[in-house]
Amino acid sequence: MNDRNAADGEEFVIFRHLESKVRSYACRFPVVFARARGAQLFARDGTTYLDFLMGCSSLNYGHNPPELKSALADYIAGDGITHGLDLYNEAKESFLREFHETILGPRQLDYVVQFPGPTGANAVEAALKLARKITGRSNIIAFTNGFHGVSLGALSCTGSRYHRAAAGQLLGGVTRLPYDGYLGSAVDTANYLDRLLSDPSSGVDVPAAVIVETVQGEGGLNVAGMAWLRKVAAIARKHGALLIVDDIQAGVGRTDAFFSFEAAGLRPDIVTMAKSISGYGLPMALVLIDRKLDRWEPGEHNGTFRGNCHAFVTAQAALEHFWRTESFAASVIVKGNMLKNRLDQIAQRYDPSRVSIKGRGMMRGIDLKSGEVAAQVISTAFQRGLIVETAGPHDEVVKCLPPLVIGEDQLSRGLDILENAVDCVLGCTPNTVNHGRLIR
Repeated sequence: MNDRNAADGEEFVIFRHLESKVRSYACRFPVVFARARGAQLFARDGTTYLDFLMGCSSLNYGHNPPELKSALADYIAGDGITHGLDLYNEAKESFLREFHETILGPRQLDYVVQFPGPTGANAVEAALKLARKITGRSNIIAFTNGFHGVSLGALSCTGSRYHRAAAGQLLGGVTRLPYDGYLGSAVDTANYLDRLLSDPSSGVDVPAAVIVETVQGEGGLNVAGMAWLRKVAAIARKHGALLIVDDIQAGVGRTDAFFSFEAAGLRPDIVTMAKSISGYGLPMALVLIDRKLDRWEPGEHNGTFRGNCHAFVTAQAALEHFWRTESFAASVIVKGNMLKNRLDQIAQRYDPSRVSIKGRGMMRGIDLKSGEVAAQVISTAFQRGLIVETAGPHDEVVKCLPPLVIGEDQLSRGLDILENAVDCVLGCTPNTVNHGRLIR
C-alpha cells in the first residue's frame, strides 16, 4: 500500500509532515492506534484488530499483560530507579536472580549476562566484537537469509540485499554460506562448511565465530534441522570458532521452549536476546556469555541505555509469572500445534507449488511463493480485522506471530480471517461462511 496515498486524510497529517519516510509497518497498516490489550489493538476510530504481528515477537505475552503492568506501576509509584547505566541496583539484582534461578540454573547453563544496550542489533554487535577479541580472528560465518540487525556490524551478517544496500559502503568481515536446506534436501551444507574450513586453500579464513538463527524469522521462517545445528556447533568447535545463536526473535518461548536451541541440545558459547525478554515491549537486550569467555575489560563495550530498570522489573515479573513452572510452555506447545494444523488445512486446499507451510512452534506462516500475492493477503486480512506481516527474500511468506498467551478462540478467529484472505486472493471459495468479520 502506498503510504503517501494512505496518509492523504487529516488523520495522518502529522505523521506525513513530521515523520521520516523510513517508516514501514505504518505503510501497510494505515490507522492510528490508541490502545492495546492482550491480543488486540484498538484504533482511534474504535475498530478492533487481532494482532498477529506483536511487535515482531517483542510482545510474546501480549499487550499490557496485567501481572507485568502491576509490577511496573508499583515500581514507578515507589520512585524506583528508571535509568541506572550499569550501576548496581535492586531492579537489576532481582532480574538477574530470577533469570538464574528460573532459566539458566535448571538448564545447567553457566552464562554471565551482559546488558549491551536496548536493541537486538546492540546485542549482535557486542557478540561479534567479543568473539573477535577472544579468538584474535576477524572472519565471521553467517548464513543465507539470516537477519541480525541493520547497524553496520550486524548488517554485515544480514543477508537482505535491500537492507545491505542502505549501508552506502562495503560490508566486510563476513563469509556467507548456505543455510540448512538452501541448496535442497540432498545437500548437507554443514559438510560444505566443514570442507571449506578444513581446506587451507578454500579462500575462507578460519572464523572467530559462526552466527546462526535456529529459525530464520525475517528470512522467511526457514527452520534448521536439529542434526544440522548439532553438526554446525561441532564444526565451529573443531575449528576453534565460537558458536553464537541469535535467539532474538525465536527465543523466549516463541519456538516452544524458552530458548530455541534447547530441542537441539546445544550449548552455545554466546546467545543474543532482545525483543520479548523484557516481557512488556520495553527496550532491553542481553548477551549471554559462557563464563569462561567473559574477557571484557570494564567499559570496553558500553551504552547509555544498558540499564533500563523498568525493563528489568517487567522481565523479572514475566519470568516469575510464566516460567517458574512448566505449564506455560506446555500451553504454548498446544497452541503451536493448533496453529500448525490450521495452516496445514489452508495449504492443503492448494497446489504445493502455490502454497506451503513453514516455521516452528508459534513462529509459523504460509509461503505464497509471491511477494505480490502475500501483500494482497495481508492487506485483505487487515481490512477484515487482522494484522499480520510478511517475511522472506521476496516478502512471500505470511508470518504469524500471535501472542503466546492468546486464547484458543481468538487464535481460531484470527486464522479464520487469514484463511478467508488467502481464499479471496487466490480465488478459492471458503469452506465456511462469515470468516473474517471485522471485529467491532
